[in-house]
Amino acid sequence: MQTMSGYRFSGRVAALVLTAMLLSGCGINNIPTYDEQVKAAWSQVENQYQRRADLIPNLVETVKGFARQEQQTLVAVTEARAKATSIQVDASTLDDPQKMRQFQQAQEQLTGALSRLMAVSERYPDLKSNQNFLALQSQLEGTENRISVARRDFIMSTERYNTEIRTFPGRLWHSVMYSDMPLRENFEATTPDAEKAPAVKF
Repeated sequence: MQTMSGYRFSGRVAALVLTAMLLSGCGINNIPTYDEQVKAAWSQVENQYQRRADLIPNLVETVKGFARQEQQTLVAVTEARAKATSIQVDASTLDDPQKMRQFQQAQEQLTGALSRLMAVSERYPDLKSNQNFLALQSQLEGTENRISVARRDFIMSTERYNTEIRTFPGRLWHSVMYSDMPLRENFEATTPDAEKAPAVKF
């Protein structure tokens, strides 16, 4: 036979279970869930930029073989790549607006340098028809498209997270339980055409 204290214990357990179910239904887990989605989306942005950086040395070497006199352009691309890969924004610095701006500016400088390198090939028909160059050009074009998609996904994830902690009931849960999780810095274009993938077709 169950004692009075047993009934009280069972009642408390049931109340705790009911409270947990109600809280989960009220979106209490949305903030950490959306925060993790922002971090995952940023990882994809970084992965695609790294993929682009990995293509550049082979591209530079191929162009150099046909257009050695374009030294200034080749050096500009190499230096822009070095700068872009030296600035890292990970989960711990994702909320730093200055770091994000530095990262974006470095990537945009690299995009500009790559566009100038691609323009060089117009003057060298043998380079334009080289199979290695055509393969690298195709990979670069695909990577630029992946960068655009990854950036879009990151922007959408950040907007969803920021909206959650600024609107009800997320704002309530943020103030009570997640006040140490700030608004996320979003990826903003610093030049008018920054959101567009550079044209690398010929």
